[in-house]
This record gives sequence, C-alpha cells and structure tokens, in this order.
Amino acid sequence: MPDPQEPYSSTPVFDETSLPKALQKAHDTKAGTWGVLELMAGELVYVVEGTGCRRVMQAGDCQLIEPQQLHHVELIGPMQMQVHFYRQPPEL
Repeated sequence: MPDPQEPYSSTPVFDETSLPKALQKAHDTKAGTWGVLELMAGELVYVVEGTGCRRVMQAGDCQLIEPQQLHHVELIGPMQMQVHFYRQPPEL
C-alpha cells in the first residue's frame, strides 16, 4: 500500500522561463487531490482566487493547495518550483 504522506505524482521542476502559462491563470486541482507547491529558489506570489489571499513565497517555502481551490502563481523574478500531488492532506 502506498504511503499517503508520499506524493503520487509531481510536476517537473519549473523555472521562470519554463513555468506553464496555465499555472499563471486561475486553475484548480480535481476533487480529492491535494497539492503542495514547493519553491526551491527565488520568489513567487501564490494567489487564491476570489479571497484576496496573496502570499509572497521565498525559497524553501511550501504552500498547501486544497482540492478544487482556484489559484494561480505570479512571477517576481528568477525562481524554481515544483508541485507535488497527494490523495490525502499532507503534513507540512
């Protein structure tokens, strides 16, 4: 049985030149899918749509993404990030 605290999938590592435009527009995860945005280098803004919630993330920060929560990211400058996907809420 897979460990629920291990991601079942992860994106490639994106930088400011390879970050898909789709992640810079409102999008969500499917029902039952939790995400964790891991910022490995630089800075990035994480925005939850419709709430006014904006978080400036620094290298080493992680951000929980709830299932079906509309969100997007905004570039500030050079960065590296990856998103990990879970079937249960992960412990951060």
